[in-house]
Amino acid sequence: MALPIVSVAQMREWEKATWASGQTEAVVIEQAGRALARKAEQLTKSGDLILVLAGKGHNGDDARVAAATIADREVHLVRVIDPVSALDQIAPLLSRKTGLIIDGLFGIGLNRSLGMDWMKLIRQVNESGRPILAVDVPSGLNADTGEPLDESIRATHTLTLGAAKQGLVTASAWQFVGRLEVASHIGLIPYPFTTEVSMIVPEDFIDFPPPRPVTGHKGTFGHVAIVAGSFGFHGAAVLAARGAQRAQPGLITLFTEDKVYNPVAEQLQSAMVQTFGSKLELPATCTVVMIGPGLASKELSPIVPQTVRQLWQESLLAMIVDASALAWLPPGPCPPKALRVITPHPGEAGRMLEIPSAEIQDNRAKAVRELSKKWGDCYVVLKGHQTMIGRAKEDLFINCSGNPHLAQGGSGDLLAGYLGGLLAQPALQKTAAKTIQYAVWQHGAAADLLESRQPNWTVEELANVLGSVIPR
Repeated sequence: MALPIVSVAQMREWEKATWASGQTEAVVIEQAGRALARKAEQLTKSGDLILVLAGKGHNGDDARVAAATIADREVHLVRVIDPVSALDQIAPLLSRKTGLIIDGLFGIGLNRSLGMDWMKLIRQVNESGRPILAVDVPSGLNADTGEPLDESIRATHTLTLGAAKQGLVTASAWQFVGRLEVASHIGLIPYPFTTEVSMIVPEDFIDFPPPRPVTGHKGTFGHVAIVAGSFGFHGAAVLAARGAQRAQPGLITLFTEDKVYNPVAEQLQSAMVQTFGSKLELPATCTVVMIGPGLASKELSPIVPQTVRQLWQESLLAMIVDASALAWLPPGPCPPKALRVITPHPGEAGRMLEIPSAEIQDNRAKAVRELSKKWGDCYVVLKGHQTMIGRAKEDLFINCSGNPHLAQGGSGDLLAGYLGGLLAQPALQKTAAKTIQYAVWQHGAAADLLESRQPNWTVEELANVLGSVIPR
């Protein structure tokens, strides 16, 4: 199940409950250290130099266990009690080609300003330009607020222990946290409390989507209608259709502007392609409609925004609205039990709520809930780093798959189409919240798969692997 995102106080209570159960700190430290060692091995190659900085707290204990259990690497452990002497020890190591630095200086309990010598040490580590793996939380970062206390380690990866700390998923912390992952199996008892926000993990999707029935046919798996593409933006329609194809609905019909019909239709085979015409008539077998990608032409027919408004307010069909079409949505209620999903990025969300995008990023949970409440209790996919998913009165979920190379034109069109292809399927509509989370996770995981192969992949290549990542 998704992992809780907790405050420092909640983490402390969880630890107390674990010790009361008979589990020992030594066992948990051993397991945390071994998890850290495995992550360090994943981030390096055989023979690499790994510099381990271990402070005097439990983070330092975790780092020391990791140093002793990392295999097939040259490991240098520096026990950091005095920052001045530590600087003298690490300077010659930083001059070498270090494969990784493990930051175990301070943990989540740090809540005071750092002295100048500690700040100098942290600055020296940051300026080395080496990849940094932070243990639990980057040293110098407030684990509750996500703000640096003075100077903070700028990690490329953070392996947080047990559960993600709430400060690590704030926009202010992202530049320090880097890629966030959780070592959840470290000997703690199952989390005994409830949290408002949870973190999606691959294990959530083991055996999902469920196997298709052997007697299934095209009608069993739904019909997605995609309204996308206009003059100058026809590629968005093609990518949305290809995203939908990767979800394998029974049928796909793409409606596009007549000016771009030929270049769109020439690139698609199994998807049916039609034009808007003077009236947009959806197929009788349609189970979901996805509208938005590439509808940015200034000469776009007014029939499209009119149709969006009408469908949103009146149709019982499931509906996904993305990109330009978000600006056409009428606030207010939707038909009861009609599935509605919107997929704004922070800029679009800011325009919808009439506030700056920076304000959206400052409190994304509040933004998701306000968007959902204003637009008929719809599901919201607030895209970007650590995409947040949820609606007004339900739990929220954060996705940490994906990487900065998703910041390419067309990436969002592909996600919208993939989401439409999944939600076209009646069986997956019944588990809409999980299906939406799966789509977002799979989109990011596919990008991570490509990133592991080559650094300069394209969105067209992402379309080829979308849906292929097996959760483990």
